[in-house]
Amino acid sequence: MTSAPDLLRIENLSVSFPIYGGRIDAVKNLSMRIRPGKVTALVGESGSGKSVIGRTIVGIESPVASIGGRILFNDPAFGGGPIDLLGLPRDGRQIRHIRGNRIGMIFQEPMTSFSPLHTVGNQIEEALRIHDVSSVRDQHERIDEMLSVVGFKDPAKVRRMYPFELSGGMRQRAMIASALICRPALLIADEPTTALDVTIQAQILKLLRDLQDRFQMAMLLITHDLGIVTNLADEVVVAYRGEIMEAGTVDDIFRRPVHPYPKGLMAAVPHFDMPPGERLKPLREIRIDSSELLGKRKEQRASSGPGIILSVRQVSKSFTTRNSGFFGAGGHARTLAVNDVSFDIRRGESLGLVGESGCGKTTLSKILMRGLSADQGTVTFNTEGRSFDVLTAKGNDLEVLRQKIQMVFQDPISSLSPRMTVRSIIGEGLEIHDRGSRSDRLAAVRRLVHTMGLDDGALTRYPHSFSGGQRQRIGIARALALGPELLICDEPVSALDVSVQAQILNLLKDLKKDLGLTYLFISHNLAVVNYMADRVAVMYAGRIVEIGPCEVILRDPIHPYTRKLIAAIPVPDLDHPLDFSSLGIRKTAGFHGWGRQFDDEEDGQGLAHADLGNGHLVLARRNVDARELRS
Repeated sequence: MTSAPDLLRIENLSVSFPIYGGRIDAVKNLSMRIRPGKVTALVGESGSGKSVIGRTIVGIESPVASIGGRILFNDPAFGGGPIDLLGLPRDGRQIRHIRGNRIGMIFQEPMTSFSPLHTVGNQIEEALRIHDVSSVRDQHERIDEMLSVVGFKDPAKVRRMYPFELSGGMRQRAMIASALICRPALLIADEPTTALDVTIQAQILKLLRDLQDRFQMAMLLITHDLGIVTNLADEVVVAYRGEIMEAGTVDDIFRRPVHPYPKGLMAAVPHFDMPPGERLKPLREIRIDSSELLGKRKEQRASSGPGIILSVRQVSKSFTTRNSGFFGAGGHARTLAVNDVSFDIRRGESLGLVGESGCGKTTLSKILMRGLSADQGTVTFNTEGRSFDVLTAKGNDLEVLRQKIQMVFQDPISSLSPRMTVRSIIGEGLEIHDRGSRSDRLAAVRRLVHTMGLDDGALTRYPHSFSGGQRQRIGIARALALGPELLICDEPVSALDVSVQAQILNLLKDLKKDLGLTYLFISHNLAVVNYMADRVAVMYAGRIVEIGPCEVILRDPIHPYTRKLIAAIPVPDLDHPLDFSSLGIRKTAGFHGWGRQFDDEEDGQGLAHADLGNGHLVLARRNVDARELRS
């Protein structure tokens, strides 16, 4: 019995781009295949050429790119044998008939991929107008059916909405509906879940798997997340700097890898089975020397002694939004983003704060940094034998707090000024607080740059000339410049590849140990928090619903929301696939679509009736102080 011919075969593909003084090769003589009805995962770090390959297949790569080789598309709907997509006129009728019709594409960030000026229905309808001759009424019916298939309960309403009115997960579902509206033979999914929380990511993975099975379409899954690959892919292609390092079935790559590169990628991923003290193994280790930064830090650490460095009590924050209506009519709605939150952070520890987007994590961090004012509550910071009221501090007290509490942001490119050199970025805080002379500040900046594993040449460069991991190291150096005692890390590695993520996590661990830092580590990835934190607080709908030591909370959780977060983490282990049924994601009874069986509102009510009394956790846990259970 002969196997079916490949749906798509790439032969000796090369893609290069002009740069000042030469060209850069993004893809080098690459060959791979995609079989009909199968999911092929293309994995690798940023810069490995994954997205370039996806864009080249559908013919939307930059016109300045030099492209060679062949991309043979053997669509059974055409007949007559394979078509070389690279041999077609760039904007000819044939490639336009294939793009969006027989080959669909899901982009990484749906907010920037959708037009903010047009409704969701308008943008999905565009593909039908181009490739289908049915009536407008029939097209609207097909759009509503597809929106139902991807899990929307009221598709007609969603069709009339604008992208900014949808959450991240809903926008990604709408993007999937747009890519599938013409029932393509091949779907290219470029990092379809990178910007999503773990539970929303699990929903999208389940949706993609079910739709791929239902429509019997092939899929090219472009990702750097190996956990996603084990839960979705049939075959895996591992790329590095535009070349194939290894290819094979998902079983071969994860159980019997041959090349050291895929082995290195797997070793860089944090997981729950790591023994205490074990370090992540990034592909490229950062060589740092924090001895130059120690200075008086050891003396300060000794004089401060143990105890509570930050005490948060009954902090709440609400936002008022205007309801829709003509000329602002319709009244106002109040949203409680942070609701009666209390916790302590002990000096020298790392407290993990976890939860989905919208649960109030970042709002709480902005309150602690005085970026937002709280409606009520108290926040006390203890340092040098004094207690400071964070929420009301003024004058010199506020100056002290600005220096003692610093923040590392989620997105290193948007948090660094593109108009400032690294020297100015890191040294800005030193100038604002008048630390030493000009030469002293330059020496301090140089020490920080060396500590981050960068050389003196980085001082005169701008952020755009660095990689994502290097930019995040610059952000950490800026945060350390004033010698803080508490560092608030808000999703510091969520935008990074697994190997670069391992570099930054190891760096933060080393700095905590060497400099005696205290961390509030905010993340939605519990595997990362398990690696970084001593204790973890779980936040849901503005409240802390569970708090305690990492080894207790993450291995024996009581709260159903914590259990759902842990169950939603895709791990690169074929023996531990995601259990979608435990997440409430299953086939909708009596309907051909797919969706969650509960939405956020129903979820919140279920939790309140299950084990919350007046918003507080009332279940007892062994070996945990009762104060740890109080939200």
